[in-house]
Amino acid sequence: MTPSALPLGDPAPKDGLLPPDAAAAAAERKFGLYVHIPFCAVRCGYCDFNTYTATELGGGASQDAYAATAQQEVRFAAKALAASGIPERRIETVFFGGGTPTLLPAEDLAAILGTAVEQWGLAPGAEVTTEANPDSVTPESLQLLADAGFTRVSFGMQSAVPHVLAVLDRTHTPSRVPQAVQWARDAGLKVSVDLIYGTPGESLADWKHSVEEALSYEPDHISAYALIVEEGTKLAARMRRGEVPPIDDDDHADKYLLAEELFAAAGLHWYEVSNWARTPQDACRHNLAYWRSDDWWGIGPGAHSHVGGVRWWNAKHPSAYAGRIAAGESPAVGRETLDADTRYLEDVMLRTRLAEGLPREVLRPEGRHEIAGLIADGLVEPRAAMAGTVLLTLKGRLLADAVVRRLLP
Repeated sequence: MTPSALPLGDPAPKDGLLPPDAAAAAAERKFGLYVHIPFCAVRCGYCDFNTYTATELGGGASQDAYAATAQQEVRFAAKALAASGIPERRIETVFFGGGTPTLLPAEDLAAILGTAVEQWGLAPGAEVTTEANPDSVTPESLQLLADAGFTRVSFGMQSAVPHVLAVLDRTHTPSRVPQAVQWARDAGLKVSVDLIYGTPGESLADWKHSVEEALSYEPDHISAYALIVEEGTKLAARMRRGEVPPIDDDDHADKYLLAEELFAAAGLHWYEVSNWARTPQDACRHNLAYWRSDDWWGIGPGAHSHVGGVRWWNAKHPSAYAGRIAAGESPAVGRETLDADTRYLEDVMLRTRLAEGLPREVLRPEGRHEIAGLIADGLVEPRAAMAGTVLLTLKGRLLADAVVRRLLP
C-alpha cells in the first residue's frame, strides 16, 4: 500500500534515468515489482492510503483504462533501468497492493503481470501476491490469477467480529472469509490473512475470537497490525468528537501478547514484529525485500521505488499519473539519493524488527555500546547478542521503536 502523503524531495527527471551510482553492485541485489491498484469500493474509516472510490475520481483515471496505463509504466520502467546501466535481472517478487487490487477484473491483473514477465522474466520460484477483499473474489477469478502466475493471495480480514468491522467501515461479512480462503486453496494459491487489533470498542475476547477464527482457516501466513489512527481519516474525526474511545497502548500490548501465544501454539512463527509464517518459505519475500533494502520499482499513482540507494515516488492522483504516462514521461514527481546516515538509520530501524536479527557489526560504536543495557532491560536476547546478533525478545518486540531509538543515539 502507498501512503496518501508524498514526501518532499528533488525533482525527478522526465526520462526516469538513474544516476550512475545506482548501478553499482546491482547484479548482487534482488529486484521486485510493486503494483499499486488505487481503487476501493468504499473508503474505510481508518485508511490513510492513496486510494479512491469511483465518486472521487475525475477524468483519465477510470478503472477500465487502468491496466493499460500500468502496463505502459512497466514498459517505461524496463527501458529506464536498461538505459541507466542497471543489469538485467529477473523479477524475484511481485506484489499487487491497494486499494483493492481485485476490484479490477482478474484478466487486468494477469495482463499487468504478463507485461512485467515479458520485460524482465520471473526468477525460478518467484513469489507473486495480490491483496484481496474477501467479497471481491470468486473461484473463477482466483483460478485465473493462479493460471496467470500468481502464487499468493493476502485477504484483508481485519476482524471476525461484526461490530469491530463496522467501526473500521469494512464491507465484507465474516462468513465470506473462510469461503474465499478455500477457493484460493482450491486454485493452488498460498494464503495470508491480515488482522488489525486495537480497534475502539474491541474487547480482548473479541480479539481472541478473531485470532482463533483466522487460525481455523489454517493460513500459511498472518499479519497482525496495531491500529494506528492517522490525522485526516474518518476514524480520527470520530475520535476527536468522542464518538469512539482513544487508542490504548496497554490494550495493544495485551492483544499482541495474546496473538503471539495463539499463533505460536498453532505452529506459526514470527519473522517480523507484525508478521508470522507457518514455515520460513511462507514468509512474505516481497516485504522482506523492503526490510532488507533490495531494489524494487513501484507501478501506479503514489507508488514508491528504490534502486541502489535512489528512492522516488509517482504522482499521487490517478489522473495526474495517467497524464504523465500518456505523455511518455516518468510518472515520478520527486526523488532522493539516500546518504550514508539515512541508509544506516533505515538499515537499523528495519532489520532490528526481523527475527533473523541485526548483525552487531552493522552498528556504529555508540549503538554497540547500548546492547548491554538492552539485555539488562530484557529487550534483547543475550545468547544471540553474544553470538553477534541483536535479536528482540518478546518484550523487545512490544517496545521495538524504543529499542531502535537506543541503538541510534
